[in-house]
Amino acid sequence: MTTTETTSTKTGACLCGAVRFESEKVPAQAGICHCEQCRRWTGVALMGVTVPTDSIKWDGAEHITRLQSSEWAERAWCSKCGTNLFYRVTADNEWAGGTEIPVGLFDDPNGFEVKSEIFIDQKPDTFGFSGEGRKEMTRAQCVALFSDLGTN
Repeated sequence: MTTTETTSTKTGACLCGAVRFESEKVPAQAGICHCEQCRRWTGVALMGVTVPTDSIKWDGAEHITRLQSSEWAERAWCSKCGTNLFYRVTADNEWAGGTEIPVGLFDDPNGFEVKSEIFIDQKPDTFGFSGEGRKEMTRAQCVALFSDLGTN
């Protein structure tokens, strides 16, 4: 994967599809935040891509609910299904102008390179993905397992 700062057009949506988005300026770089708020908001860490706010076209914006989660930022989610949609700095500072969209919301979440991790001192020791010895299952294996569980 190249480390140049390229952008592409990408689309995405919440779980139920009530909120969809598109941007022609999605960078190839992603970041991870381990702060307590992001961990509680996502259940893990926030792996997101900072997209220029003015480049995002929202469809279903009437289903977007916002919360001013700190003195400097807001978080938003779909009011129908609860999917976390974005984190955005609202304070007038160097971080303003971008909307952090979780990587998993993109229709094609491939091609991103993690370039930064913040609040690394708050990263739980269980968040490492390298190493051996853990059980790995494919999508097909999981579907088969859960299908078998429902046939008692």
